[in-house]
Amino acid sequence: MSFRHRIASLDDLPTIVAIYNSTIASREVTADTEPVSVESRLNWFHEHQPEKRPLWVIERADDTSASPEILGWISYSNFYGRPAYSGTAEVSIYIAEQWRGKGIGRYALTQAIAHAPRIAVHTVLGFIFGHNNASLALFRQFGFEEWANFPRVANLDGVERDLIILGKRVG
Repeated sequence: MSFRHRIASLDDLPTIVAIYNSTIASREVTADTEPVSVESRLNWFHEHQPEKRPLWVIERADDTSASPEILGWISYSNFYGRPAYSGTAEVSIYIAEQWRGKGIGRYALTQAIAHAPRIAVHTVLGFIFGHNNASLALFRQFGFEEWANFPRVANLDGVERDLIILGKRVG
C-alpha cells in the first residue's frame, strides 16, 4: 500500500485530535493522561507554518474520494524555542489505531527526514518513552541514535517512565 501526505487544514483538526486522543490510554505515546479538545489544540495548530514547521496529514495514495480518510499525521515542532536552535526540530508521528503496523510510520519518517533540509532543519529529534519499543525501533531503523535519557521523569498512573531523546543529523 502506498501513502501520500498534505498540509493539514483547520477542517482536519478534529481528526488530528481524535487520532492523538486514541493514543492516550496506551500510556506509551504521550504524556497527556486525559483527552484533549479541539479548542485546546488551536494555538498548536496555528504554530505549524508550512514553510518552517509543517503539520501534515497522511492518506492512502489511491483514495480518490472527495474527503480521503486521514490515517495519521506528522508534525515538526520547535526545539527549545530559542533562535539558535532553529535548525533543530522535533518530529511527531501519530497513526490512527486501525492503521498502526501497516508501514505508515516508515512512510512518515522517510518523508519527514527528506523534507527537513527544505525547511532549514539539519537535526531531527524524536522524544519517545523508554517503554515505547515500536517507536524506538522505528527511529533506530532510520539511523537515529540515543542522545539523551531522562530516567523516570514521567509519572503515568503511578508508574515512573523514562523519556528517551533520539537524534539524527539530516543536513
